[in-house]
Amino acid sequence: MIRRRLFIGASLSLAASPVFAQQEKPVRFAVTGSLEQGSLALGSAPAGSLVALDGRPLHVTADGRFAFGFGPDQTAASLVTVRYPDGGGDSRAFTPAPRQYDVQRVDGLPQNTVTPPPQVTERIRREAEAIYLARLNDTSGSDFLSGFDWPAPGILSGVFGSRRINNGIPGSPHYGVDMAAPTGTPILAPADGMVRISADHYLSGGITLLDHGQGVSTAYLHQSRRLVAAGETVRRGQRIGLIGATGRATGPHLHWTLNWFQVRLDPSRSTRKPLPDPV
Repeated sequence: MIRRRLFIGASLSLAASPVFAQQEKPVRFAVTGSLEQGSLALGSAPAGSLVALDGRPLHVTADGRFAFGFGPDQTAASLVTVRYPDGGGDSRAFTPAPRQYDVQRVDGLPQNTVTPPPQVTERIRREAEAIYLARLNDTSGSDFLSGFDWPAPGILSGVFGSRRINNGIPGSPHYGVDMAAPTGTPILAPADGMVRISADHYLSGGITLLDHGQGVSTAYLHQSRRLVAAGETVRRGQRIGLIGATGRATGPHLHWTLNWFQVRLDPSRSTRKPLPDPV
């Protein structure tokens, strides 16, 4: 705890120091990824470094790798500060590239999932709270740093960030990607992780949430069957569920989400291949 507190103070002083900001030596850390709104950024620094994002300490692997996310509508720069094991440091600001999001009309949804009846309001609140709490975990996983595999084959039927009009009613943005495929199509873990949630929710239907480490989590909605339980460890490529049409859905598909803590991200920007395989 003392180390973390000292680092916060040191990182802030580094960022504010005119001498530090004007030095000409090369920066010794790198940040990669699409570096746009709603994307996961991956960083690397010398082993043993300490890293902060806007003064907040980040989890760093033994070999110096770390991750953070840009919000889907973020316009401000994110300041990454690194304190190296030899006592030096660097600080750089990263501004995400802007994106344009589509407007998508979805008709045929069960009306009780678009305008839920009052008797299910408390259930929806409890389920949202469970998801929020699951996304607070900051564990030491790192397999996701090599990129995610697509969790299922299918047609890409829904994109991240689209402004949804559900049964003619404006709804929340679509913070995930959809893969349309027949009911029963296997869903595979896209990277190693721990199951934090495996449950049946009112809006999400059959849902599984995986904790991949460093605040990075993914979720799998509308499953016809869940094949793993909370607390289990899963490996990349392991079968975790089957595609379905439970919850708020018009037909069988997988809704796949990616988060960095509570920051919603586009999983299609972090995959090894640009599109899922065909069914």
